[in-house]
Amino acid sequence: MFVCIKYVMISCLSQHSCLVFTYERVINRKTPFYSIVDCFLEAVKKHPRKAFIHFEGKTYSYEEVDKESNKVANALRSEAGLREGDSVALFLGNEPRFVWTWLGLAKLGCPAALLNFNIRSKSLLHCFSCCGAKVLIAAAVLRDAVEEILPALKEKGITVYLLSDERTTDGIQCIGQAIAKASDTPLSPSLRSNIHIRTTALYIYTSGTTGLPKAAYVTHERVWASSFIQGVCGVTSEDIFYINLPLYHSAGFLIGVVGSIERGNTVVLRRKFSASQFWDDCRKYNITVMQYIGETLRYLCNMPKKDDDRDHKVRVAIGNGVRADVWQEFLNRFGRIHVRELYAATEGNVGFINYTDKVGVVGRINILSKVFFPYSIIKFDIEKEEPVRNTEGLCIPVGKDEVGLLVGKITKHTPFVGYAGNKQQNEKKRLSDVFVKGDLYFNSGDLLRIDKDKFVYFHDRVGDTFRWKGENVATTEVADILTMVDCIEEANVYGVKVEGHEGRIGMAAVKLKEGREFDCINTCSVLANYLPVYARPRFIRIQNSLEVTGTFKMKKVKLVEEGFDPTLIRDPLYFLDLTQKKYIPLSHEIHKSILSQEIKL
Repeated sequence: MFVCIKYVMISCLSQHSCLVFTYERVINRKTPFYSIVDCFLEAVKKHPRKAFIHFEGKTYSYEEVDKESNKVANALRSEAGLREGDSVALFLGNEPRFVWTWLGLAKLGCPAALLNFNIRSKSLLHCFSCCGAKVLIAAAVLRDAVEEILPALKEKGITVYLLSDERTTDGIQCIGQAIAKASDTPLSPSLRSNIHIRTTALYIYTSGTTGLPKAAYVTHERVWASSFIQGVCGVTSEDIFYINLPLYHSAGFLIGVVGSIERGNTVVLRRKFSASQFWDDCRKYNITVMQYIGETLRYLCNMPKKDDDRDHKVRVAIGNGVRADVWQEFLNRFGRIHVRELYAATEGNVGFINYTDKVGVVGRINILSKVFFPYSIIKFDIEKEEPVRNTEGLCIPVGKDEVGLLVGKITKHTPFVGYAGNKQQNEKKRLSDVFVKGDLYFNSGDLLRIDKDKFVYFHDRVGDTFRWKGENVATTEVADILTMVDCIEEANVYGVKVEGHEGRIGMAAVKLKEGREFDCINTCSVLANYLPVYARPRFIRIQNSLEVTGTFKMKKVKLVEEGFDPTLIRDPLYFLDLTQKKYIPLSHEIHKSILSQEIKL
C-alpha cells in the first residue's frame, strides 16, 4: 500500500513536521543509499535490548532479530551463493522468522517476493514464476504445497530451501541447521552497495480477487513511503503495534513491520486475525495501535458484547476498507479510537489518508495536493467500462460530489513501476490522452468522489459497479443494506448477464447468521425500504461461507461465471418476485421462464 510521501507530509505537516527531515535524509543521502535496513541497524545500536517482536509467549529484542538475520544472510551466502540483485521467493506464514529472513535477504541486497501462504498448485507456481526468482525459501509446514509443484520447479532449475532440519524429499534442501550454525557477525554494507531508491526491494502480489495475482514491483522509495504512514497517524517509538494481518500483504508488512522499524517501536505479531482473542491480546500486551483491513472491524463488532469492551489502551487504528456504519458502531462500542482510513494501492502512484476523525472518508485534499500529487477524477462509463471522452478524444473531469474514476499522472516523481512479467496488465493500467494528447496516467480502477468540503470517499471498484435498467449500481452500497437484514451475516454483491437483456442484473451470495433461516419476506422489505427497484438483487444465493482473499476482499469471478443457473449451482437459490413482494425459491421452471423472457425483469 503506497501513499505519496510528500502528500502525506504536507497533509499533516503541522502535527508531524519531523517526517520532513526523515524524508530529506532518505532522499538526499545518496552515497551510500540509506535504506530501511540501515534504519533498522541504527535502532539496534540505539536500543539493542528493546522488545521488537512479541510472538506466542516469546519476545525478541532488536539485537536478537539483528543477529538472527545475520545468520540467515551468512548461511544463504555460503549455501545458496546469493548475491546482490538475486530475487528470492519467501513462502512463510506470520512468524518472527519471516521478519529476520527478509532482513537477511535485504542485507545481501536481494529483493524478496512475498508469496501468499494460502495459495497452491497453479496459482503458487504462477506467483513464483513471474518474480524471476531462482531460489524459494519455504516454511516446514508448507512442505506439501512445495512438493506439489516441485517437478515444475526442478524443470526450471529452481533451488528450494526448507526452513527445517530434516531432509525427506529429493530436490528440497533443508537449511535449518546451516542457519543455526552460521555466524551472527554483521555483514558489510558493500554487499548491497549498488542499491538505490528506485531499486526493486520487494514483490508484493495484488488483485487476487480477479484471476491470477500480479507481482507488483515495490521499490525502496515505496518501502520508505509506506514506512512513514505510522508517523503520519501519530504513532511514536513508545507505541506497541498489533499485527494480525498477513505479512505477505503490503498492509501487514510495509505499514506494520517496516513502519515499526522506522518508528523504532514494538510489534505484537499473530499468525492470523482472531476476533475472539483480539481484545484479550490488546489487554495482555498493552497494545496502543492496531491494524484492520476489509471486514475485520465488522468481525469485532459481531462478537458478543462484554463489560470490558472499553478496557484497553488502543488509541489508533490504521487500515482501509471499513464501511461507515461499521466504523461508527466500532467507535460507539469500543471507545474513542482514532481510525485512520487509507486509500492506496501497492502498485499505484496515488493515495489518500484520513488524518481527521470524520467517519466514512478516506482522506481530505488541500491546496497543495495536486501540486505534489497530480491526480484527477474523471467521468466513467460503467456499462462500457471505459472513461467518457469528449469530441477531441480527451477525458472529462467530474463535478463536485460526482463519482468518477481516480487516475494519477505518471511522472518522474509519481511513477507507475508496474508488475513483473505482465506487460499486458502494465498497459491496461496506463491511460493515455487523458487531458492532453500524449500524457499518461495510472488507472486506479477505483471509483471515488470528493465532496464540497474536500473530503474523499471511496465508492466502488470498476467491474464491481454494474449497470442495470440504465442505472449504475454500487455493489458496496447494496451489500451494506443486505447486512442490515436480521438473518444475513455477510453479503457479496455482483452483476450477472441475462440473455436478451442489456447490462447486468443484481445478484448476491449471502451467508446466514448461525441457526437462522433465510427470511424471504423481511429481506425483500428491507431492500425495498432502502434501495430503488433496479438496485435490489433479483437473485440470492445462500452459501455456508463466502470466499475471500487473505485480506478479506470478496472473490467474485467464479460467482459471476456461474450466474443463477440452478443446474450448475447446488447452493439454495432465490428469485425476487416483485408481485408477491418476497423472494421465492428459484426453480428450473422459473429459470427457464426468465431466459425465454416469459418473466419480465
